[in-house]
Amino acid sequence: MSLKSLIAPLFSALLIVSLSGCSSWVYRISIPQGNYLEQSDIDKLRIDMTREQVLFVLGTPVAKDSFNDSTWHYTYTLNLGRDSEQRQSVTLYFENDKLKRLSGDLETPKDFNVPLEN
Repeated sequence: MSLKSLIAPLFSALLIVSLSGCSSWVYRISIPQGNYLEQSDIDKLRIDMTREQVLFVLGTPVAKDSFNDSTWHYTYTLNLGRDSEQRQSVTLYFENDKLKRLSGDLETPKDFNVPLEN
């Protein structure tokens, strides 16, 4: 086999591989990251819940504030393609190990200020 007969197929293969990286038809997987929460999850929260009760309802937060242990962050991100992204964030605030308030993209429950019965 001559060197000349190997160059054309090798060059063609190299060209195809290099151009495929620039293509927009490459499939991209949607990867969810973080804590996906629904309003029904947030509706279970009540003022003065303990940290353990909150963990039972919502699970472990994505981030706890390193400088202030009384703040928990629940965030969720889903990339649906090149140009669209879903983001959701809820932050919980504790005082003396009891839930006092929340803020973020989901609504505060209407019964939030009614403590659970012991």
